[in-house]
Amino acid sequence: MRTRPRVRPLHAALTSAATTVGITVALVATGTLGMAQGRIGQGARELGDPDYGVCRGVDARCYHDWGNFDTTKGFRVLLYTRTAGPRHANLGPVLATGVNPPLADANVVQKAVLKLGADNGFQVDYTEDVSQLASPATLFKYNAVIFYSTSRDALDDAAQTSLRQYVRGGGGFVGVHNAFGTEYNWPWYEGLLGNANFYDHGPAQPGTVETVDRKDVSTKSLPSKWNFSDEWYNLVPAPTRVRVLAGVDESTLAKGVTGNYNHPGHGENHPVAWCQYYDGGRAWLTTLGHDAKDFSTDGSFAGAAEFQKLLLGGIESAMGRTPFCK
Repeated sequence: MRTRPRVRPLHAALTSAATTVGITVALVATGTLGMAQGRIGQGARELGDPDYGVCRGVDARCYHDWGNFDTTKGFRVLLYTRTAGPRHANLGPVLATGVNPPLADANVVQKAVLKLGADNGFQVDYTEDVSQLASPATLFKYNAVIFYSTSRDALDDAAQTSLRQYVRGGGGFVGVHNAFGTEYNWPWYEGLLGNANFYDHGPAQPGTVETVDRKDVSTKSLPSKWNFSDEWYNLVPAPTRVRVLAGVDESTLAKGVTGNYNHPGHGENHPVAWCQYYDGGRAWLTTLGHDAKDFSTDGSFAGAAEFQKLLLGGIESAMGRTPFCK
């Protein structure tokens, strides 16, 4: 039987204290902990900050501007909605193979992002065919790749390699809603999400979104607070070294925040949108986007207009059309 090495009590205590102080300072500096209100958030703690072995965070020096994108030809994004597990209703029926296959009325997300592009001057291609992501050369045709409520193992080995090389070459990534329930067992992808993964969620319900950072281009047009309904994802781990853009006020969730697998919520600092540089590329993330009504335009769904502004701002900044994460 192996004997566990003895750790000197004083050394262990000092090491633990230094680690705690370091983590707290890092989280405060990146906006993950909100000291502006003079308090550190309650709720789930010590959710982990793995080292993904790449340059990541809010320092623009982590970005690789290597000339892979010619913006004089305009801007173009690829929307990827493949599901290898649970499928959100707002994605509609599974799409045929290839790029830009026919859409049904129930393919709400795909149609909405197409309209977002048409209304704002950028081209949108869409697919659920993993073979379309097999080559970095193909992905470099796009200024950003959007994963919208993908699920489980939505990529094969070739697509994983291609996505990683695309990001390393300065590509933009936008992860929306169940992009956080994707590629659970791929650490690099977890880092791309900002050191975050979906764990569970409480009841779908209305709540108040607080725009934490209104200086960022993706949030500057939003009010400081706005009503919205969602599943309010609980995360393990929770994002670190990112710029938190928006969060949900858990006190406004009348049905509670405890998830179906008993996550207690994130307390006073429950992020729902953030951005970061990662391994050479740009990553803009939001856990919002559950309901088909998020894309309504008739005022019947509270917060739909704000969500659409948030998503548009994230896409435009991730693809380099506007300043990123500033």
